[in-house]
Amino acid sequence: MVRLCNNCGFENQDDYDYCAKCGTPLIEGARPKQVYVYKRNGLPEINKKAVIISYIITIILSWSGFVVNLIAKNTAVITFTFFGFFLPFYLIQSKHPTLRKHGICQLFISLVGVALSFYVILH
Repeated sequence: MVRLCNNCGFENQDDYDYCAKCGTPLIEGARPKQVYVYKRNGLPEINKKAVIISYIITIILSWSGFVVNLIAKNTAVITFTFFGFFLPFYLIQSKHPTLRKHGICQLFISLVGVALSFYVILH
């Protein structure tokens, strides 16, 4: 069974005494001493360390062909640089707008790295 909040209409679990959204008592006569309601935008928080690590992985994978081709001429490492596209494409598909933004930035980084790798191979 679901308990509906009279204040905001939020559907709470049956065992809740207070609304999970606005903190209004769901039981008549219940008066809380203190209720803290944390309002968020409904999106989970992003792990900033994981985002930084994803940038590092994208840079290593997509720019490695450029660096290796500068060091050792006439190599075919360009296929390795295409792995740099996997992580940005994964982030672009996220429902979180901040992760999509980071995915687009990483995609641009990957495109530049792969383009430079092609340039070094062809010249």
